[in-house]
Amino acid sequence: MEIIRKKKRDYAHPYIPELESLYRQGRITRREFLRNATLLGMSLGAASLIASCAPDEPDEPVVVATDTPEPVPTDTPVPVGPQRGGVMTQGQQVRGIDHPARYSWITGDANITRFMIEHLGVTDKDNITHPHLLESWEASDDLLTWTLNLRQNVTWSTGEPFIADDVIFTIEEWLDVDVGSSMLGLMGDYLTADNVERVDDHTVRLHLDSPQIAVPEHLYHYAAPVVDHRTFEGDWLENPVGTGPFVLEEWTVGERAVLKARDGYWLMGEDGEPLPYLDELRFIDLGEEETAYISAILGGEIDTFYPLEAPSIVALRDEADIELPGIATGDTRVLRMRVDREPFTDNRVRTAIKMCLDRQKILDLAYFGEGVTGGDYHVAPVTPAHSDAVEPLPFDREQARAILADAGFPDGLDVELTVGSGWLDAVSFGETLREDAEPAGIRIAIRSVPTSVYWDEWTEVDFGITPWAHRPLAVMTLPLGYICDRDGNPVPWNETRWCDEEFTELLLKAQGTLDVEQRREIMHDIQVIQRDRGSIGIPYWRNRWIAYRKEIKGLLPHPTAYNDIFVHAWRDPLA
Repeated sequence: MEIIRKKKRDYAHPYIPELESLYRQGRITRREFLRNATLLGMSLGAASLIASCAPDEPDEPVVVATDTPEPVPTDTPVPVGPQRGGVMTQGQQVRGIDHPARYSWITGDANITRFMIEHLGVTDKDNITHPHLLESWEASDDLLTWTLNLRQNVTWSTGEPFIADDVIFTIEEWLDVDVGSSMLGLMGDYLTADNVERVDDHTVRLHLDSPQIAVPEHLYHYAAPVVDHRTFEGDWLENPVGTGPFVLEEWTVGERAVLKARDGYWLMGEDGEPLPYLDELRFIDLGEEETAYISAILGGEIDTFYPLEAPSIVALRDEADIELPGIATGDTRVLRMRVDREPFTDNRVRTAIKMCLDRQKILDLAYFGEGVTGGDYHVAPVTPAHSDAVEPLPFDREQARAILADAGFPDGLDVELTVGSGWLDAVSFGETLREDAEPAGIRIAIRSVPTSVYWDEWTEVDFGITPWAHRPLAVMTLPLGYICDRDGNPVPWNETRWCDEEFTELLLKAQGTLDVEQRREIMHDIQVIQRDRGSIGIPYWRNRWIAYRKEIKGLLPHPTAYNDIFVHAWRDPLA
């Protein structure tokens, strides 16, 4: 057999052979190779072929084991392949929305509209990013120029073609300070609207101010769906035009949303026919209490609810009619302190509070041990380039009390912690911290508010616990919440107002560093800075699950709780 080796210039990007070499030497994992090669423009198929030719080696864990019983063998006939038709109902909150670029919640808005307005790329359950509305992308050798090649068979629900003008218009919305999008925090440091070039109807070129490896993954941030430049005027519900497989039939805040299958969707299913398989998707709002969703899925009133918390796993794991696949993630609850408000302006106070976090105890009590402990840096162990060498601050209440005294609080201090009542693990987290912090002289009063109220004020509270979703790269999460813009103002999601010049410089360097090992070294320093003088405490990273009735097929959990896999879902008439 003749073996043909590609020359360096034949690869999608000249750094890919270096990635391959690192992988073959065992210096990066298979998943790190796949993530980085696909980000640099190599197709997943080609990258997987290279990876399959290398020796087997341990990789980072993905699937979380549960106690869900194995299916009982049966002689009942099984449909061959997906079946068409039917309705699937998901239990989740239905929130009011206007501008998709301002989404601040995955499940209440983005996880409904993603079936109607789509993204340029998608990141799958294994954190591998693929083109979606794009056919492909190409990065220059220096990562300063990204060429986005649009699919040419996509139309809007109006029948108009999807073209470069839609992409440019959407990016301009993201980067408009008046819109207030979290995309500004992701992309604003390296891209301006003036540097978005229309090459032709199906090609857009981005000219960056600084190198950035995570551009494709930024395109899948849940506030980044593409809108129609002809019809969008700031409130998508007023004219719900999309490229997706469904069209909007009804949206009633606090009650339900109904989506009908659309004819002529561009993506094909397993049978070679256009998706979706289902005729209708329904989203039913049963409030903030998860017990209502558990009762509804057990009673067959809903087919699925997602995401769900660890207490639901305990309630559902022995139910024979319910599937519960799980996955390890970077999803977490962030203890956040506003550094522009007393007493949190003093890093000694912040450090003392973080030293009252008994991380394993909080994980066990708040989340039934279903996850791994964290440090006080927003870099999850499941993300590439995480540095395992950075230890969290110790749980030491005596030292915390001494630090407080040095900060001018010899008699301790009183603070109020705001928590969303619907996040049961966050409530338990807060209660555990309150108990453990008292011997250090930190007296915490807990202010419990409905989750909807928390989201209304989450960037304004002095001291709170905020849910943060998983993202595939730490260099994607950190710019969202921990930097300032070009004018020195905190980016829209910087809820703590913490900005650190050295941290930002290292982050920009990491974003433009191709070499995974070098990026890990930079990330080590970033983690140390955020641990030692940052504004957050992270006691644990959470496993996540999806629950669905066994007659529903084709569903998988996603680490960011995105439910776009629903487009592949179908109902088994024989189940």
